[in-house]
Amino acid sequence: MQLKYQISILAILGIFNVHFLTAQQEENNSVGVEGYKKRVLENTEIDFLSSYYSQEGNNAAVSGGTGTEELTDFTPTIVVSIPLNADDVLTIDAGISAYTSASSSNIDPFDGSGQADPFTASSGASSGDTWANINGTYSHSSNDRNTIWTANASLASEYDYFSVGFGGSFTKLFNEKNTELTLHTKIYLDTWKPIYPIELRAFGENGAGLNDALFQRNSITGNPNYSPQFNEFTDKGRNSYALGLNFSQILSERLQGSLAVDVVSQNGLLSTPFQRIYFADVADSFIQDFQLADAIEQLPDTRFKVAVGGRLNYYLNETFVLRGYYRFYNDDWGIQSHTASLEMPIKLGSKFTLYPSYRYYTQTAANYFAGYEMHQSEEQFFTSDYDLSEFNANQFGFGVNYTDIFTKFNIWSLHLKSIDLRYLYYERNSGLNSGLVSLGVNFVIP
Repeated sequence: MQLKYQISILAILGIFNVHFLTAQQEENNSVGVEGYKKRVLENTEIDFLSSYYSQEGNNAAVSGGTGTEELTDFTPTIVVSIPLNADDVLTIDAGISAYTSASSSNIDPFDGSGQADPFTASSGASSGDTWANINGTYSHSSNDRNTIWTANASLASEYDYFSVGFGGSFTKLFNEKNTELTLHTKIYLDTWKPIYPIELRAFGENGAGLNDALFQRNSITGNPNYSPQFNEFTDKGRNSYALGLNFSQILSERLQGSLAVDVVSQNGLLSTPFQRIYFADVADSFIQDFQLADAIEQLPDTRFKVAVGGRLNYYLNETFVLRGYYRFYNDDWGIQSHTASLEMPIKLGSKFTLYPSYRYYTQTAANYFAGYEMHQSEEQFFTSDYDLSEFNANQFGFGVNYTDIFTKFNIWSLHLKSIDLRYLYYERNSGLNSGLVSLGVNFVIP
């Protein structure tokens, strides 16, 4: 699930940022002649955003690094930006993510009508769920528009966790707005409601072991002396603290560059409770065609991440712009990664822009990763989540944007400002592949 949310949310935010940041750059000019101060945002704007995501693969972490990763997700979002006065803007965005997942359905593979199998989705209650979030941001700009600060807060909820977030940023522009420096921070306080694989619940604090109804109804094949290594998590909180610094500089009439440094510290329950582990030195036990878990994922309760990246945007001519990006990432779990991407907006007249793009990603494996039945039972930490494995990935994208700064087309009292449609295709060398279609429509309320 983590990969899907990263791709889906970033794509949706990318659509929003194309509109909002461009509008902000156009309107965050300093005080005009004769003392007239232009408003940061002239009118209330509404963005209707949505995405449809699908993926498939054969390394599901829920079933210990093997089994179907098939998943589909639909995410509608609405973003409302309201000018409170000439200097202040309140932005509220809210969205839901409704998904069906063959992988998570196998948290309980025995609750469907068919034969339990890691490569087949169960039709039971765990096959789908809804994630919901709401976020509010307050932004204030100084009279000369050279100082901007923001404060934000967010809430998010899904069937197995609840999250509260808050943060802010401070931006300073120098050198006639050719230089920009931003410091931003975010804190997330999450609470898990741990959901464990169905067969392990019988071995929890109040479980009946092999006398549980699951084992009374079904015969264990393979090793009949099933005895998993399992204890329920006592720490159900996860806290994340992020601090970032961004520096942007206009280098010439055609060239703009930026540098970013981000630091994240996490502590608490960083393991995913429903992800199974199968040990190489433990005999296999099955019910039907589904292998019973030997344990669940165990990861350290702290993690420290550092990322350093840079962007270069070069204006070739009225038709073509080149946008390059690179990021290096490192954490104390042993993962190092490199990301490089190139986008070339192609402007067709005054209203249409095409966005072909390519992104390459590569990472090393976490110290605690091993595939299906490759861990040993005496290890302290273990995961078979392929998001933490060594892999390379390619992403190809294409988008089209329509912008009408005069907002001539109206729907009721809404004036259409822009439409953005994009498609991303993602492929890992481990076999996972996915597709994402995202749509953003921006309206102005005069």
